[in-house]
Amino acid sequence: MRALLLLLAASSFAAEFRAATVKIDITPTSSEWLLGYGARQSTGVLDKIYHRIVLLDDGQTQFALVSSDICLVSPVEYEKVAALLEKSAGIKPVNFWWSMTHTHSAPEVGPPGLAVAFLGDRYTHKIDPTYTEKVEKALLDGIAEARKKLAPARLGIAWGVAYANINRRARDVEGETFLGLNPDGPSDRRLGLIRLDRTDGTPIALIANYPIHGTVLGGKNLLISGDAPGVVSEYVEQKIGAPLLFINGAAGDQAPIYSTQNDHKSGHLSQFRVLLGDRILATNKDLKTTVTSVKMTTAAAVVETPRRPGLTFPDELRAYAPGNNVNLPVRYLKINKDIAIWSAPIELFCEVAIEIRAKSKIKNTFYFGYTNGWLGYMLTPKEIPLGGYEPRVSPYTAQAAADLTTTILRLTSAIN
Repeated sequence: MRALLLLLAASSFAAEFRAATVKIDITPTSSEWLLGYGARQSTGVLDKIYHRIVLLDDGQTQFALVSSDICLVSPVEYEKVAALLEKSAGIKPVNFWWSMTHTHSAPEVGPPGLAVAFLGDRYTHKIDPTYTEKVEKALLDGIAEARKKLAPARLGIAWGVAYANINRRARDVEGETFLGLNPDGPSDRRLGLIRLDRTDGTPIALIANYPIHGTVLGGKNLLISGDAPGVVSEYVEQKIGAPLLFINGAAGDQAPIYSTQNDHKSGHLSQFRVLLGDRILATNKDLKTTVTSVKMTTAAAVVETPRRPGLTFPDELRAYAPGNNVNLPVRYLKINKDIAIWSAPIELFCEVAIEIRAKSKIKNTFYFGYTNGWLGYMLTPKEIPLGGYEPRVSPYTAQAAADLTTTILRLTSAIN
């Protein structure tokens, strides 16, 4: 394994920290192919879906974080939008993180990417670029709007707990592993919260970080929905009067406690307002201290790790698969001395993120998953030989989790 540090951008303490937020409706107005489960087309809308955007400015660096009610995008789709953003706004890709909430009831956006290597039968239909263009334009316009709204701000963090998720690697007595519910399996119930306030104490936005698949609604559902992350975000927003960016965590093996139901009623979708929404509100209430002095440091690295034998990447992703390796891009953001946030374009098993958080030298370490594309599942070594769905859609060997952990811990140690 070799970790390549590609870029490091650090700012000095600024006299004034500023922030802004924008929420933009990206609900389709026509039937769309839905991503997640088998190929299927939408017949209507259960709840609207959005881009939620936060822009941070410490006087030298502008950092854009976007949470979109989308299942996944290919790294090439992220690269396309990042290039357009750099051209239009001068924000470098290292300072632009595009995270997906991972709802399985939202339209396809952009080309399928690595998914065709595992699930090619889901993509026999023609990709419609119209909705993708709408999503791209809305995102770029939203960041431009946020830049105009930047205002003096305060930042604070808090941690809570929620029990809305459960391990989904179910076991049978014969040793079979399958998608289901496994209360004996590992789960990460820790809820991370970042709050942005105006200087008068009124909220600008919340950023909630929690691992949960967006799969309350199953494959028979044909209605557009943000699933649990979207319903929870809307609920909290009504309570606080400001946007909530839901950023998924290491949810590769984390299901919602009600999973893959035929409709929102049988899936108790509204109950997640209590299971997770009220826990976010309680954590927000506990957040007492915010600061106006903010320094941001960002970095990008590549984790070179062996590729699973026999797996060929699509042509447009060959740069991510040189030789017999996978080049996994990761991003890192440090805020002041006590906040570290790292992200990766993968569905990570929770034990890896928990270990990194426990070993990190930074007091408050967050993992933002499903960010800047999708390059498959990354499992713990002990889970790979147990089979099931996730190993079939992973390009990695048993070495990958250790390679990733080493890289992130080096970043947390090296960047001041």
